[in-house]
Amino acid sequence: MYSYSMIQWLFFFYLYCFMGWCVESTYVSVRKRHLTNRGFLRGPFLPIYGSGAMMMLVASMPFRYSIVMTYIAGCIGATLLEYVTGVVMEKLFKVRYWDYSQKKFNFQGHICLGTTLSWGGLTILMTEFLHVPVEQFVFSIPNPVLNVLTFVLTVWIVADFSLSVKAAVDLREVLIKMKQAKEELFHIHKRLESIMTAANHGVENCKEALAESVSNARSVHVEDLIAGIESRLESIKQTAQLKSSAYLESVKEEVFELKTKYAINIELRRRLGSIKDFFQRRLLRGNPSMTSERFQEELDEIKQNTSEKKS
Repeated sequence: MYSYSMIQWLFFFYLYCFMGWCVESTYVSVRKRHLTNRGFLRGPFLPIYGSGAMMMLVASMPFRYSIVMTYIAGCIGATLLEYVTGVVMEKLFKVRYWDYSQKKFNFQGHICLGTTLSWGGLTILMTEFLHVPVEQFVFSIPNPVLNVLTFVLTVWIVADFSLSVKAAVDLREVLIKMKQAKEELFHIHKRLESIMTAANHGVENCKEALAESVSNARSVHVEDLIAGIESRLESIKQTAQLKSSAYLESVKEEVFELKTKYAINIELRRRLGSIKDFFQRRLLRGNPSMTSERFQEELDEIKQNTSEKKS
């Protein structure tokens, strides 16, 4: 049985957060061919690894003398932690910081069989080999020094975590507002098409024609929506110039209002997509595999803008 003080448990957590960051950042940097500071935090810490290590130690504690049970306990404990963390983070921030949807035997994209089996192997590696020298290292640190180190690390990580959470919440709000701007563009597109159809085919045929033409507009990429709005504005303008239309004259002010709203929402979406906040940009660059079920288009646009500014 592990018999550690609260300070020692906390220091173990920070140490494994750092070790996890070293492994993850090195792997991603080599794969991406450029230095990548991985993770949710700005500093060299990955809490998911520290939490996973603590979970492995605690879950395997009753089975230290059985490798099979240690393996099973590690699989179950670490997978539960990964699933709960993934679900909570997606609920809070509207994005996934890891996604196994493309892996075989995954569950909701938060966990998958391959990773679960790896957690079990890592638990054995940790309890049988890695934790022994780490434990000796921590025991070798005088208590006063360990207390000071742990306090300094706690202040650092709490401050870093607070700033990172704020950046993630702010990023969530940006995604929501960009989505709302797209929805507004959709309504503008729909109304302009209604006006154009009524002008060309009569008001009585407008509803039926509109239902057929815009039924899938919500699934259209924002660039296609913009092109559609530009095309309809031009068509309405040309129709008004070619022939006198009482209907177009009656909706002249509305068309001008729609054109104004269109310009406002285009500028809003452009401004929102150009992330300037340092912490938000760091969050995006440190999590290149970040995905979002509801806001993927908006997230891709922000990622592209961030990547272009970096280059």
